[in-house]
Amino acid sequence: AELINALKPIAADKTCGVIICVPYTNLETALELTKGTNIKVGAENCHFKKSGAFTGEISADMLNECGVEYVIIGHSERRQYFGETDETVNKRTLRALEAGLTPIVCVGESLEERETGKTEELLKKQVTEGFKGVEDITKVVIAYEPIWAIGTGKTATSEQANETIGYIRSVVASLFGKDKADLVRIQYGGSMKPSNAKELMAMEEIDGGLIGGASLKAVDFSEVVNY
Repeated sequence: AELINALKPIAADKTCGVIICVPYTNLETALELTKGTNIKVGAENCHFKKSGAFTGEISADMLNECGVEYVIIGHSERRQYFGETDETVNKRTLRALEAGLTPIVCVGESLEERETGKTEELLKKQVTEGFKGVEDITKVVIAYEPIWAIGTGKTATSEQANETIGYIRSVVASLFGKDKADLVRIQYGGSMKPSNAKELMAMEEIDGGLIGGASLKAVDFSEVVNY
């Protein structure tokens, strides 16, 4: 609550979208405190079934019912620690769209994949399989998060990020057409922070940021929002 209240004046009157994705237990608080503001609320995951006996899981319909508008799907940590696959990402994405949510779908490669030249091969697979059956790709936000640049001390240059996001957009264009691909928001999620936000946001292909650590301090997040 303290963090959200600090973010409210920062996000006021901004032309960019500001979305906070909080743990399930904080959703009610976040939704209540952001009423009447231009801050939107998202969850960090949703289940891929509409209903059923799935103890411990949260459905997309449950999120929609309580007022959530966005949901993160396929985050690298979900893929790394919790068995998320391109197939389950696809199922969650389709379910989120069906429930009226905007999915923020994460794609990205590991350090080993980057160093062995498999980045494009992997991203093509993640995009192709992850968005199978999606009717309107413009209702999806894509977040490119190079896993090798998160918490490792290594960082992608703005040129690297721009080039890779451009490649992702080209794959989207091959699947859905260039007009749709041009409209899709593709964010960068590799440790964007005050010191590099301006340089990254200046890149032609980068439409925004999926902010991690820099979102936990209002002053840092304000510099990114106001880059």
